Amino acid sequence: MTIQIELSPESEARLVAEARARGMALEKYAGSLLQEALASPANRPGNLTVEKFHAMLDALARGSEGLPTLPTESFTRESFYEGRG
Repeated sequence: MTIQIELSPESEARLVAEARARGMALEKYAGSLLQEALASPANRPGNLTVEKFHAMLDALARGSEGLPTLPTESFTRESFYEGRG
């Protein structure tokens, strides 16, 4: 099957550079990207299982046990921009 797509100049340059870096023809590299994207729809963002979501949260939390507990008042807009203005 042959398809045509329009890319921005920036995307085209990046695609060409990535294909060259891998020593692949542009068409073969673009096809491999499409095949890869179609091969695993369950791994795309937005399709997380509950178990994967919890695993992701656990990974983010790892190592945070030693962080100080801050009062809620520490998270005001003013506190982030203190001294600027």
